[in-house]
Amino acid sequence: MMFFVYAIKSVNRNYIYVGLSNNFDRRFLEHNSGKNKTTRPYCPFELILLEELPTRLEARAREKFLKSGFGKEFLKTLLVPKIE
Repeated sequence: MMFFVYAIKSVNRNYIYVGLSNNFDRRFLEHNSGKNKTTRPYCPFELILLEELPTRLEARAREKFLKSGFGKEFLKTLLVPKIE
């Protein structure tokens, strides 16, 4: 079984959520349909990062990093519009 670490950003508010799941599609739908109490006030969401990891232990370590100060700064760099 593979595990997914993901970061989603609220479309309307300044909020980034980092999570872990073994079924990303179901989890993303739960966030966008308001089934998750924590993220309900920030719906709708767009995906900014999705990583697939082979074990729950590795996925949890990556999730913890992305929730840290350095991890949040990394996620913010993904939001900067690229100028062509």
